[in-house]
Amino acid sequence: MQTNLADWARLSELGQEADDILRRCVHCGFCTATCPTYQVLGDELDSPRGRIYLIKELLEGQEPTQATQLHLDRCLTCRNCETTCPSGVEYGHLIDIGRKLVEEKVPRPLSQRLQRALLRKGLNSPLFAPAYKVGQAVRGLLPASLQKKVMQARPTGVRPDTSRHAKQVLLLTGCVQPTMMPTIDAATIRVLDRLGIGTQVAQGAGCCGALNFHLDDQEAARAQMRLNIDAWLPLIEAGKVEAIVMNASGCGAMVVEYAHHLRHDAAYAAKAQKVVALVRDIAEVVAPHAEALAAQLDATRLPKRPAFHPPCTLQHWQGLRPLSEDLFVKLGLALQPFTETHLCCGSAGAYSVLQPEISTALRDRKLSQLNAAKPDLVLSSNIGCIGHLQSGTEIAVRHWIEVVDAALL
Repeated sequence: MQTNLADWARLSELGQEADDILRRCVHCGFCTATCPTYQVLGDELDSPRGRIYLIKELLEGQEPTQATQLHLDRCLTCRNCETTCPSGVEYGHLIDIGRKLVEEKVPRPLSQRLQRALLRKGLNSPLFAPAYKVGQAVRGLLPASLQKKVMQARPTGVRPDTSRHAKQVLLLTGCVQPTMMPTIDAATIRVLDRLGIGTQVAQGAGCCGALNFHLDDQEAARAQMRLNIDAWLPLIEAGKVEAIVMNASGCGAMVVEYAHHLRHDAAYAAKAQKVVALVRDIAEVVAPHAEALAAQLDATRLPKRPAFHPPCTLQHWQGLRPLSEDLFVKLGLALQPFTETHLCCGSAGAYSVLQPEISTALRDRKLSQLNAAKPDLVLSSNIGCIGHLQSGTEIAVRHWIEVVDAALL
């Protein structure tokens, strides 16, 4: 793609980075075939190619409008288009740049600013946990729309003391998972314990930063990244942990990009690279022990017809879908095939709140494909996808590590 950047863009680091990405695009349109929003809306401007044109026009000096902002907002950042693209266009990084530049030039309506601020502050607040527990206690009295957002409390079971193990890893607990689905962390700790791996939680670590980053506050997100690095790095450098384990693929996808987001930070660029080198999805940690773990499972406790929904952050951001599915087969899970496994379920962090109509349409489309496989359980590996899919079906949706934990002898 030929570009003719405005002076302000040509002389800025962001403009130069965006120009490098834009020039790789060859207008082929393959991305439109796998873009969830284009599938739902049928509008070229709600496809990766259309959004690339909008960002190109912005960098060439055309003033963006609220319509520009809306089309960029509607992107789920699923990166399905990157998997499809034959030219290696780094669309995910480009949309981040475009959103930041548009946010600086186009004031949002007050209602949008308040909504986004409430999501950023509320989900990162220490008050979120007690408020959510109150919601669980009165769940039956809530309106149906809110009931779907509040997960029923389930017992977490006993968490073993894993400090006895020589091999130790860090576990990112995140901002909402310990409150909304504490069973995931508990199951992770027990399964790793069986494999002779101990888990630690670093004091001072918290949200990975994805929430702030995708809600117009990239600097607040970078501050969270630095806090996490400061919490993790002393344990890493002291040789006390061998990896940083992610059991939410959305968090993992963000943390593996810390080095990119902090590349211009002289104090943290090298530190971020050290952290990224040790990030592992839980499937990556368990996979080398698949045979040993399978021998410790009661096959009668495994679901007979599970279907696996691979989150976009697992398959398109990190490329870990093949490894994960191979692991599940080795553990004795008879995965049921279904169509459109590549498409986003519509969760995408806070997207289901900000763009409910598109999000619900994608959820229902995903569930219709899953239902055709007649599963007795739906598996996934990201809290957002699990909660979103569960809000539209009576079939249980669980993190795969919970299913493995439940089958331990």
